[in-house]
Amino acid sequence: MRLRHPDGTVVHLGYGTNVLPAEDVDGLVAQAVGMGGRIRRALAEGPASGPASVPAGDQVGLGLWLPAAAAHRLAADPAGVRLVRERLADQGVEVVTVNAFPYAAFQSEVVKRAVYLPTWGSPERRDYTLAAARVLAGLLPDDADHGSISSLPFGWHAPWSHADQRRAELHLAEVARGLARIEAESGRRVVVGLEPEPGCVVETVEQAVERLARVDREWIGVCLDLCHLAVGFDDAARALAVLDAAGLRVVKAQPASALVVEDPADERARAALASYAEDRFLHQVRQARPEEGRLEEDRADRCQVAARDDLPEALAGADPLAVDAPWRVHFHVPVHADPSPPLRTGRAELRASLAALLGGPVARVAHLEVETYTWSVLPGGAPADDDALAAGLAAELAWVHAELVGLGLTPIPSRTPQP
Repeated sequence: MRLRHPDGTVVHLGYGTNVLPAEDVDGLVAQAVGMGGRIRRALAEGPASGPASVPAGDQVGLGLWLPAAAAHRLAADPAGVRLVRERLADQGVEVVTVNAFPYAAFQSEVVKRAVYLPTWGSPERRDYTLAAARVLAGLLPDDADHGSISSLPFGWHAPWSHADQRRAELHLAEVARGLARIEAESGRRVVVGLEPEPGCVVETVEQAVERLARVDREWIGVCLDLCHLAVGFDDAARALAVLDAAGLRVVKAQPASALVVEDPADERARAALASYAEDRFLHQVRQARPEEGRLEEDRADRCQVAARDDLPEALAGADPLAVDAPWRVHFHVPVHADPSPPLRTGRAELRASLAALLGGPVARVAHLEVETYTWSVLPGGAPADDDALAAGLAAELAWVHAELVGLGLTPIPSRTPQP
């Protein structure tokens, strides 16, 4: 899905495939092809209610999750990459961005903190990222300006030493040189963005500025996950100001919605929130606090933020989070839908961040990847089948698409045949 910003920038909108479980090359391709076709059909049928802003038969963008094993296999097989590109194109699917944050097994029974391994202190992370970049260079549409890769923000915050930081900087320098070689060989440019996340070495944009002070900024930037921003009581307008002052650019953004609890003392809210406590993913919780407490003083010019590493810990751990101020929970919920009251989504915060990124006279990002990877663990159970999942993903894409049109972007008609 492509739209044109008033400044002429082509903005690519797609859905992240880390919502799907396959990890081997054949399974990944089959799922991407199949789900891409299903999403196109669902978009062509139009939403059950609301404006139908997506042209029928429009090309579908996928933010391809490439697990490490698949990335290395495809990177060594350029002919195989061409075949994958052709199969995707036959179904009206294009790939301009890759998610290389989870290394492997992202939809296994228990993920939690394993998603932050290997860290950027490990050569495996460097090698994986370069393999993903080589694959993406071969998948890019001929008319795409560049490709982007999102990656983890160094690792979980502890343990992380000065030696880890130094190794990470060396690995990022090697990645920058490798990306330059890929462009020289293929003529295709791929850039990498580290994605600040609650609880990680880089949780805030201030920490991104500090930790990325010595990277080659031609090739390395930031991926802004808009759920993560909201959980930290931040927004894209402020984040852009901080990044601009430091000369760091946003290479990719992920429209995603957090879970918001306005009154965590309300028993109805706590009962509803407990249904989101599950065993697969980590759901960090943050609370803005003006007074003393267990604090992360991550932004001296803003509120202090109390933190718990996971939702069960915040609700009923040995040191539960206070209930006298709202909570924000790192649980990616569908951007178009509402949770059970009295919970709400961070849709208002998401709208504000999209406006900051793309509602002004200059487009601040060209790649958007919707990333609600939690469909399998939402309260009420996973979608019944692939068609039901595709309908949900299509509804999210349609919602973001409509928001972008409302901000003044113009849909670019696709040459893809009708589904």
